[in-house]
Amino acid sequence: MANGIAKLKKGDNVLVICGEDKGKRGKIIKIFPKQNRVIVEGMNFLKKHVKPTQKSPQGGIVRQEGPIELSNIRLVCNKCNKPTSVKQGLTKEQKKVRMCKKCGEIIDKV
Repeated sequence: MANGIAKLKKGDNVLVICGEDKGKRGKIIKIFPKQNRVIVEGMNFLKKHVKPTQKSPQGGIVRQEGPIELSNIRLVCNKCNKPTSVKQGLTKEQKKVRMCKKCGEIIDKV
């Protein structure tokens, strides 16, 4: 597993820092650890040509979200509302947690 993937989870709010959707925020829908990529809700739309089937008799061109390279996104802290890196820390009960590097707020338990 890549080092950066372990620091992000499905449902995290992220900011795109590079590419066509630079500056936009969204939520992680799916993670691909081996490819080091994630799919973010409402970002990086691709056009897919679909043949007519019984489920979709019309067929045509469908827009869907495509994967984004992990290095092009940053996690957004819930407290300070800024894009940040993630560090791992310990609580008083000696449990591992993800923490914001800027403000030190606990993001959630690992």
